[in-house]
Amino acid sequence: MPKLTKTVVDAALPQATEFAVWDSELKGFGLRVRPTGARSYVVVYRPAGQGRRAAVRRVTIGAAGKITPDQARTAAKRILGSIAHGDDPAADRAEERRAATMKDLAEAFLCEHVEAKRKPATAEKYRYVVEAFIIPAFGRLKPSDVTRGAVARLHHDNSERPTIANYTLAVLSGIFSFGESRGLIPDGTNPTRHVERFAEEKRERFLSVAELARLGEALREAETVGIPWRNPITTGATAKHVAKPENRLSRFDPAAVAAVRLLIFTGCRLREILHLTWEEVDFERGLLFLGDSKTGKKSVVLNAPALAVLQSIIRRGAFVIRGDRPDAPRSDLKRIWSALTARAELDGVRIHDLRHTFASYGAGGGLGLPIVGKLLGHTQASTTQRYAHLDVDPLRRATDAIGATLCAAMDRAPGATVTSISAKRPGAIKPHERAKSR
Repeated sequence: MPKLTKTVVDAALPQATEFAVWDSELKGFGLRVRPTGARSYVVVYRPAGQGRRAAVRRVTIGAAGKITPDQARTAAKRILGSIAHGDDPAADRAEERRAATMKDLAEAFLCEHVEAKRKPATAEKYRYVVEAFIIPAFGRLKPSDVTRGAVARLHHDNSERPTIANYTLAVLSGIFSFGESRGLIPDGTNPTRHVERFAEEKRERFLSVAELARLGEALREAETVGIPWRNPITTGATAKHVAKPENRLSRFDPAAVAAVRLLIFTGCRLREILHLTWEEVDFERGLLFLGDSKTGKKSVVLNAPALAVLQSIIRRGAFVIRGDRPDAPRSDLKRIWSALTARAELDGVRIHDLRHTFASYGAGGGLGLPIVGKLLGHTQASTTQRYAHLDVDPLRRATDAIGATLCAAMDRAPGATVTSISAKRPGAIKPHERAKSR
């Protein structure tokens, strides 16, 4: 157990689970390291006079990096000294928070729960909703003053945007659940309970065969002759500076074109492809081993077209789809996607719709929803269920078989066999046996 120094703190790298590095000189003083990489100095103790049966309590001093180990040690000594004189700083802080406003509770929720346990993109969405909707409505109130009626009114005020309204309700519920779990508000006081969510219409856009053909042609133009400009300036004072008609073409980086092709052939999410590294590509087994995705670590089975695209990319750095710098990934595909959809006449098609298209062709091909869900990396079967209406092949085969049998029976077609359902049940009495038993 080492003394906490800057060297020791810097060497404490995050692991799969939270852990602590304790100081060798000051008992109860340590460094808490979370899987997200967040590190903070803490003091753990039992309240004075309550013996070893008392629950261990923890006080967070500050984040590593914002204060030095020596500053944290000085603060820890002051806290432990007050504990020796009968103080209970953890209980005092909890009491202070009980009297805090919704703005204070929401900020604690964002800092201690969301930013510590959620991905940065998710944390950004939470903060937007808190600052745009929740704090303006309830920020000055105490949690106990937020009523179910007030929550329902806030929810109804955004009825024209049901997705935003429901998301705001979910975040607000999370804030109250966080307060209950930390003992900052009494259990069972969450006012979002029983507020009914709005029905949301899931947007699922699948590309047809004809649309895929147009997209494929646009991709070939983008990486060869170039895609014609949209609405070039041909009149006015600036017209003389416009390129000649034969030069009004946009050619795109082959890596950007490859990224779009990989999204089509793998069904991966955008960031899973843009942040893909060569270390995560296993050509021998035909797999991608993604270290981090929306659902955590996952593997992606590559088909032949996807493997061919990967093999065509020239390696220039750690990332498969390199950005402007060799050590950084490409940030987005907005420019090329805008040009492709315009050229292919795919108005309103989002880049995420390529993932839906991959899933729709799998479900429509009779592969079965469990297989499609595994290919997409879904952790819950309910997520894949949105494609259930496309998985018609098994049902069509079943209804065709039933229909053929019924039609043959009605037409008395040769070879038709009509079997009594009751006669097929174990232990059922057949008609001729029933006659004998009379």
